[in-house]
Amino acid sequence: MLLIFRSLILAVMLLLAFVFGGLYCLLRPRHRDNVHLFAKIFSWAAPVLGVKVVVRKPQVQRAEPCIFLANHQNNFDMFTHTAAVPKGTVSLGKKSLAWIPFFGQIYWLSGNILIDRKNRNRAFETMAETAKKIKEKCLSIWIFPEGTRSRGKGLLPFKSGAFHTAIEAGVAMVPVLASNQEHIKLNRWNNGVVIIEMMEPIETKGLAKSQVKELSARIHSMMAEKLAQLNLEASALMAKQAI
Repeated sequence: MLLIFRSLILAVMLLLAFVFGGLYCLLRPRHRDNVHLFAKIFSWAAPVLGVKVVVRKPQVQRAEPCIFLANHQNNFDMFTHTAAVPKGTVSLGKKSLAWIPFFGQIYWLSGNILIDRKNRNRAFETMAETAKKIKEKCLSIWIFPEGTRSRGKGLLPFKSGAFHTAIEAGVAMVPVLASNQEHIKLNRWNNGVVIIEMMEPIETKGLAKSQVKELSARIHSMMAEKLAQLNLEASALMAKQAI
């Protein structure tokens, strides 16, 4: 019964978000703050899922654009990670999203960037264009460097595109970790806590493209360690709630 009830509420919320958000995007197509608006609306669904989302950000917020590196677990990311998406940020998504009826068109209209990962040359062109947009439009980019859902398997290996782009644009990379979400079930009333932590920026100015692998490995190690810490903390909070 709870599964059906939640599914209906989520369906209504998403429909309203797409209708009103779509109309809003038509008035200001591909505006730099459209994605932040949608992210804020989607994050409101977390309580409906029975999830408490705790967001932590550095005390001093940077005014400069950057590349956010977020771990990608499952479809619940759109209700948890979205609570941390700041203004002036768009995401990088696979080109196939554009073919999803209604959602795909709004995804593009809101200002997100589509990349064809199956076409290596075209993918590099897109990343080069992205670096140009970062510099010219002072735009931050939200990227899932794993390139696919981890589904509770920890932090998967990173693709190199985000790191090439950051070095070319000369902007910092900001890791964003969400604790484990595999425990979330629509038919369970209390789905506990998901902690979203935005780590300190990692500068790329002065780095060469030959250092991409080293940079990627260093950040992957930092993010994997932080993810393990957040998982332990979230589990402890959930255990306290169960008492």
